Amino acid sequence: MTTAVASEFETVIGLEVHCQLITKSKMFCACSTAYSGAAPNTHVCPVCMGMPGVLPVINEQAIEYITMTGLALNCHIAEFSKFDRKNYHYPDLMKGYQVSQYDLPVCKNGWLEIEVEGQAPRRIGITRVHMEEDTARLLHRTDDATGEGYSLVDVNRSGSPLMEIVSEPDMRTPAEARDYLVRLRQILRYIGVSEANMEEGNFRCDANVSLRRRGTEAFGTKVEIKNMNSFRAVHDALAFEEIRQAELLRQGATIVQETRGWVDERQVTVSQRSKEEANDYRYFPEPDLPPLELSREFVERVRAKLPELPAVRRARLLGLGLSEYEAGTLTESRERSDYFDAVVAALPGERARAAKLGANWVLGEVGRWLNAAADRDIAALKVTPAMLAELIGMAEAKTITGAVAKEVFEKMTESGQPAPAIVEQLGLAQMGGSGELEGIVRTVVAANPKPAADFRAGKEAALNSLMGAVMKETRGRANPDVVKDLLRKELAE
Repeated sequence: MTTAVASEFETVIGLEVHCQLITKSKMFCACSTAYSGAAPNTHVCPVCMGMPGVLPVINEQAIEYITMTGLALNCHIAEFSKFDRKNYHYPDLMKGYQVSQYDLPVCKNGWLEIEVEGQAPRRIGITRVHMEEDTARLLHRTDDATGEGYSLVDVNRSGSPLMEIVSEPDMRTPAEARDYLVRLRQILRYIGVSEANMEEGNFRCDANVSLRRRGTEAFGTKVEIKNMNSFRAVHDALAFEEIRQAELLRQGATIVQETRGWVDERQVTVSQRSKEEANDYRYFPEPDLPPLELSREFVERVRAKLPELPAVRRARLLGLGLSEYEAGTLTESRERSDYFDAVVAALPGERARAAKLGANWVLGEVGRWLNAAADRDIAALKVTPAMLAELIGMAEAKTITGAVAKEVFEKMTESGQPAPAIVEQLGLAQMGGSGELEGIVRTVVAANPKPAADFRAGKEAALNSLMGAVMKETRGRANPDVVKDLLRKELAE
């Protein structure tokens, strides 16, 4: 928000996130959800095609996943909820209505804590998390001969389990909205209910934004923004919209309640249609589905499946003495965090020191391996946590030098062999005895007269050049402390 807008108006933001669940079958039929890359209209049946007379059946896995999500977001899980028909007509809605939930959702009254850099943490309320079915997909085309546009309908996506997470209008800046989405996606991935990828369309966000005079309590007229396919797009769309609304309010104009679309290429929002109200959808209970009754026993069984959530894990790592950066980066993904925990568990000794060693390697060498290719996943790493802990142990015991340890790690990623085998095969054990190093040191000093003379003249930094030459000669195997002592002795003579 610009300074001028911030001083005069307060922005009010609420987000609606639609999230596809990772289930094998669709929400109300047995059709496979593995339709990505499949030919159009091949993962369909009479139920998801909306044929008359068919009866839907609730996907139990989807209900478990939405319950898990509600628990992770600190929601109350309703013992009684039901499905409703949301009636509207659009080409991608096969039945002319969408099976959703209206007044009795599965989850409600939760919260998610955000922490924008430079600001104190604060909670964003979660109004509800409810279950519904996804729509078909429209493919827009242009006729090459006539230049006229037309649309095709792919029903493969229709009926896929879709979870909607609705926040309270508690966010006040585009940065807070972006942080909320980042943390929400992280939780969904941690608990394993969704891939939550905006670029692939399985994590979609609509934003409601309004402005009010600073110091007033009443909300202004809200505008809904759609067509945002990245966190950056959400941030930029909200930033544009708050400035647009502020300019209208200063001119004495009225904000129209409408749906606007974000045009990323032009960095603007454009009007699409007037915003519907709940009564426009003529909700009524879905007659073909029984109400959902979730027992406390069911809820507790689901709760027992929850992993350690990102915020809790981050606090634990901070308690072990890791920095904010280390703890934050290690907990970005559950896979990397689980790998790190396994490495630390396999290292002997005091936990704080083990955590620091593990963090150095997982963020260092493992991180570099992951970043070397965009599609790399830590599950494909041939170096298991136990193998990495063994390598770290060898470096700490001075069996190999730090430089050699990094070389050995590279060899391990290629072959999958344990560190001791690679060290033995390549003869990489550390040269620690002064006897085997004295001749090499003498040769290096003789071959580098200038840095030798510089050091004798009082230039301490010249020793580093000679150290590097010895390490190169020994392929990094020499004990640095022994080399330094031998060099000083040789140069003093």
